[in-house]
Amino acid sequence: MRTRKTPMFLMAIFMSIPILSLSSMKVNATETTSQKTFLKPYSAVYSTIWKKGISLKVEGKQTLSQKSDNLWQFVFTADSMIASLNESSIFYVEDHQIIPTKYEYQSSALGKKRSAILTFDWENHLVQNDVKDKPWNLSINPKTLDKLSIQLQVRQDLKMGKNDFDYQIADGGYIKNWRFKRDKMETINTKLGRVSAIKIIRTDNLEKGKKTSFWFAPKFDYLLVKLEHKEDGESYHLDIESMSQS
Repeated sequence: MRTRKTPMFLMAIFMSIPILSLSSMKVNATETTSQKTFLKPYSAVYSTIWKKGISLKVEGKQTLSQKSDNLWQFVFTADSMIASLNESSIFYVEDHQIIPTKYEYQSSALGKKRSAILTFDWENHLVQNDVKDKPWNLSINPKTLDKLSIQLQVRQDLKMGKNDFDYQIADGGYIKNWRFKRDKMETINTKLGRVSAIKIIRTDNLEKGKKTSFWFAPKFDYLLVKLEHKEDGESYHLDIESMSQS
């Protein structure tokens, strides 16, 4: 069973289950310290432009907040007159690794509503997919991510000095491999000023004629500041407008 494809003009990031009880998420002092240096709560606003015959501009907002000592929530929302998108990921961190517990997706476009909930059961290595109130299970490997929290994992892996990135994503009823490659440092113009950013290219879908590039700025804790996607006469751009840290 698949979830429907997100409308491209609302896809902001590559792009987070009853929630596991906190008692099952024991984190020692070292892990807690690592987690706090790994994540910093923030809010960022992006402008997104989708072009396919027409040009449509939408504003999106991304927020990372701490729900407890070891539980975090990552949210992306976007709205226009004809469509809306809301994605959220709840997760914790172990040894610099995002561990998702719950991912929720809701969209509405031209009167059509879609929703999905993914619940990660790490004890049994399963993710429960609940689409149209029809739950079913899928086996997962350690370090499997959802398609929203992957952005935070890429940021952390950049901090760790990695050049190649290979992830397993639970999405649309399947486990998918998303691969990225570090390209080069570039100085780009943003609403936050001229910033040096690391360019990352997604490599697993190049043979399909798709090209997706991301720019992460070390100055802003490796925040995503720009995204470009192109395929079959369709293009999608995302640019940061503003950001604030808690």
